[in-house]
Amino acid sequence: MNRILVIQHKMIGDVLITSIICNNLKKAYPNAQIDYLVNDNTIDVLNGNPNIDSLIIFKKNHQNSTYELIKFALGLRKNKYDLVIDAYSKLQSWIIVLLCGGKRKISYKKIGRTFLYDDNIPYAENPSSNLGLAIESRLSLLSPLKFDFELDPNPILFLDRLEIELADKIFEKHRVNSSKKTIMISLLGSEKLKTYPLQYMTEIIDFISDHYHVNILFNYFPKQLEEAKIVFDSCKKSTQKTIYFDLLGSNLREYIAIMNKCDIIVGNDGGAINLAKALNKPSFIIFSPWIEKKIWATFEDGKKHLSIHLNDVLPNLIVNIAEKELKENSLQLYKKLEPKFIIKKITPFLDSHLL
Repeated sequence: MNRILVIQHKMIGDVLITSIICNNLKKAYPNAQIDYLVNDNTIDVLNGNPNIDSLIIFKKNHQNSTYELIKFALGLRKNKYDLVIDAYSKLQSWIIVLLCGGKRKISYKKIGRTFLYDDNIPYAENPSSNLGLAIESRLSLLSPLKFDFELDPNPILFLDRLEIELADKIFEKHRVNSSKKTIMISLLGSEKLKTYPLQYMTEIIDFISDHYHVNILFNYFPKQLEEAKIVFDSCKKSTQKTIYFDLLGSNLREYIAIMNKCDIIVGNDGGAINLAKALNKPSFIIFSPWIEKKIWATFEDGKKHLSIHLNDVLPNLIVNIAEKELKENSLQLYKKLEPKFIIKKITPFLDSHLL
């Protein structure tokens, strides 16, 4: 095996999790060239990964123009890939696989697309372990290769010395109390339908501040500043004193370095949670009612990684309801996941990691 292409162009969390395919491929084929095809806005989560030899950047012009996409895919033929693993498996990656000329091609089994691949791996309906379907499905793409070692399911983020030192300086600049543990709050989801109601989140943050001797950091994008400020202003004055509101990374790598100095992460499901897990940080996730917990509740063991979903506490509200309907009614359903349910479940988790 001389050269391998792994395809996963999408969001940060997807790209990070799919990197486990690269990690295991490099273990199996240490002398192979491992290329990873990703969107340009996700490359920061791959910096320093020794298992990826080259990043193939899928740019916006490739995504927005059929001509550019075809030109891009044909341009990959010169690499003469021995193996192509398509973990994205949607129209654009199908075109890439069709035209790139890989000798052996592996992806998920989808009706009408099986002719593109030599190995078509069925999706599992439910996870068979606590890894979650997001991890298990990626690892399943390696099953046709029949490796003689146990697959490593853990995504990993790599920080260099300068990044670690920069995070130290940021904490010093903001005079973060080093005698306390530090908790990162994943304050807002990537969209409103993935964001726990702000007034409820305020109650959770107040509870944490009242009961635990901690520093509190907020994770949010600059465009979410107004919403973040709403939460901060709604918190009790005593809570506000524990929040370092302006301690933010100026880019994704800085956020990763800052998260590396935190002890745990709590909050909305999303990229920030996946990054924290890849740094081996304990996590408590609040899932949106329309998101399937079985996919993204990765490594959940009830101790280090824990989560809550409306289905955990009021299953009758969403039983037999289609995803589309759940999404449409998500904001109303979120209101049923009251803070009292979260506080009851999160307390043993916080006791274990903060006391």
